[in-house]
Amino acid sequence: MSRPLILILGDQLTDSLDVLTQAPDDAVVALCEVKTEGDYVPHHPQKIALILSAMRHFADTLRDKGYRVHYSRLDDDDNRQDLIDEAERLADAYECDEIRVTHPGEWRLLERIQSRGTRWRLYEDTRFYCTLSDFGEWLEGRRRFRMEDFYRQMRKRTGLLMRDGEPAGGQWNFDKENRAPVSGDLDFPASPQHRMDDTTREVEALVSEHFGHHFGTLEGFNWAVTRRQALADLRHFIDHALAHFGTYQDAISDDDPLLFHSRLSASMNLGLLGAREVCEAVEKAWQDGKAPINAAEGFIRQILGWREYVRGIYWQRMPDYKRENRLDARRGLPDFYWNADTELRCLRRALEMTRDNAYAHHIQRLMVTGNFALLCGVAPAALCDWYLAVYADAYEWVELPNTLGMTLYADGGYLGSKPYCASGKYIDRMSDHCRECRYDVKQVTGDNACPFNSLYWHFLETHRKRLENNQRMRLIYGSWDRMADDRREAIIAKADAFLETITFEAPYGKGDHASGYQN
Repeated sequence: MSRPLILILGDQLTDSLDVLTQAPDDAVVALCEVKTEGDYVPHHPQKIALILSAMRHFADTLRDKGYRVHYSRLDDDDNRQDLIDEAERLADAYECDEIRVTHPGEWRLLERIQSRGTRWRLYEDTRFYCTLSDFGEWLEGRRRFRMEDFYRQMRKRTGLLMRDGEPAGGQWNFDKENRAPVSGDLDFPASPQHRMDDTTREVEALVSEHFGHHFGTLEGFNWAVTRRQALADLRHFIDHALAHFGTYQDAISDDDPLLFHSRLSASMNLGLLGAREVCEAVEKAWQDGKAPINAAEGFIRQILGWREYVRGIYWQRMPDYKRENRLDARRGLPDFYWNADTELRCLRRALEMTRDNAYAHHIQRLMVTGNFALLCGVAPAALCDWYLAVYADAYEWVELPNTLGMTLYADGGYLGSKPYCASGKYIDRMSDHCRECRYDVKQVTGDNACPFNSLYWHFLETHRKRLENNQRMRLIYGSWDRMADDRREAIIAKADAFLETITFEAPYGKGDHASGYQN
């Protein structure tokens, strides 16, 4: 009689997955800690601790449900320290003739699984609203592939925030109402504090021993490692933050890393929370009058729209998508991305918050660390691997399209209609960083000028041939062209001089990624 080994990956901690619910009684369920998954990029210690602790707790949950579970620990003597090899070792040890696994979230794993032959059997990942085949059908025959079109279709399909076939509130998108900056009278809610049990303490010691040299600190670890804790985070967000989330979702604070954001992405991407239950909880909060429509719609758009959309793009375009570099950016990562040693206040605070929390919210990633990398010509490979490493919620299916496509415009506009480039004016408008900065955000040239300002114009001039005919960029180039020649020359010289002061890591060539798929 056939006995399968059910391999549960570290970001698949959901007991309703088909691979589990359809398992025969004699199946062996395996969860495997392996060193290569912790250091193929130098993942933040909090991210590794979160995943390992959540895996160990999930293994206990499965045992309580009656599953036969094998758990390979990182420090087991016979652990092969490679995920695929370890699964095959266990299949042999338990005399399993088949290895079943839910479709992984990274191409590198799918490629390796498919290379091992018919012993491996893939199952659909049912945690998403849109299957990969459905997304492919949506793309077919389209001349444009914008998220907004996809999002509206998903709203209609799911009925979320819909009333009699029309969008609740009379419009599909309330983004224009979600751009308020921070103000002095705002009181941000503190995150719930999760009790650290013996399992998490053991994991922290293990991570400190094996991965303590990675960027980031374990001090202050406060991530949900069980479904119960993740549900507590969801309730806390609904009760204390959602009402203000929409209005201030693009704001940045010098002091508070979270503001009204939820941090639920880490639990969702691990599998401790489901997209459906989160979206439905937010919709109910709006129905019950606990949150305005701009908050509910803005949050649901991030999950039902953007999260589902980038997953579809990732699997439609890989593996070639990872090699895209349409702006021919070649610089390595600035060295201060690993130590936060920069006088640019906005960058330093974003990097410090990342170091301390394995977290920065989406505008810090897009318009601070990402914008700076874009303006400096950092290679997509360098920034993609950094984002994948340092954020607790980063898995390649969601990280790569966001970084390569949206942040760096390296796909030439496939994902976004224009580069998300900005001068210091944007950061000054949306944050309180600039008043604490050594640089003057109102100056473009001169010793105290904010480097974002000259870098912004330098970027536009460098890529003029590619960007000047973009309808959304024409007014900007018109402003540049109206400047006096000596003014433009001074700005370019200022940017070049600043770039000379940065120590960049080794330059990246075409397709060079620490996480694989080189040409």
